[in-house]
Amino acid sequence: MTASRAHAALALSPHPDDELLGCPAHLFALRDAGWRVVNVALTLGSERESRPRRRAELEAACRDAGFELVLAPEGLMDGASAAPFVRRLAAGTDASVLVAPSPHDDHPRHEQAGRLALACLAAGVTRRLWLWGLWADVALPTSLCLFDERRLAQIEAALAHHGGELERNDYRRLLRARAHATAVLAPERVFRYGAPGLAADEYAEALCELGLRDDGEVALCAPALFDAAAYDPEPAASGQGAAWLALPSPRRQAEGERPPHN
Repeated sequence: MTASRAHAALALSPHPDDELLGCPAHLFALRDAGWRVVNVALTLGSERESRPRRRAELEAACRDAGFELVLAPEGLMDGASAAPFVRRLAAGTDASVLVAPSPHDDHPRHEQAGRLALACLAAGVTRRLWLWGLWADVALPTSLCLFDERRLAQIEAALAHHGGELERNDYRRLLRARAHATAVLAPERVFRYGAPGLAADEYAEALCELGLRDDGEVALCAPALFDAAAYDPEPAASGQGAAWLALPSPRRQAEGERPPHN
């Protein structure tokens, strides 16, 4: 893949600010490599009176981040038209990567978006799916993106536009803390336990990359150090199957949701 092909990544964000809390280092790297990053705001939050404010904050954040913004129709997530909507967007933007929270991310809206994305991948809407974790770690991270203080400052500056949410809970603290923690933990989780750690001035972000194998099964992609300039979403996935992602998350099971029957 070369930047001249102008591939696009379609990021499904359940809430305003998820575009900068999910896997921003990966997305900023793609942006810098010439990709279109299209943030799809699936909702503007649950509080109707806050939606105008959150929309304005989201628009400013996306401008700062260099992301395109698509606002999904109100109520999309609660109807049957979500998958066709994503399919049309993917076709219209030549998207080869879908980005979403994990279907096991603990938050109900995040898990709903993750299940939507997983279904779209299985249907061949995109070639790749990146799953990130916010409220729960992704179980099997496969892509490790390294970044520095300059990149972290760029992400923080874009996130700062979400002033209303940051007043409620300052997620900037999470960005920096997670960048440090992931730099320590993720090299071993992505590659192998016992792998060497990173330098003290390096930050990291990890996600789970999925694709379709030649047999049409959703599968894990090979563990890799992410290089946006060389990233190629075309080859078939070759790792183990990921059928376990279709099962209810631990919280959903604890609340009584049963695993689907075959």
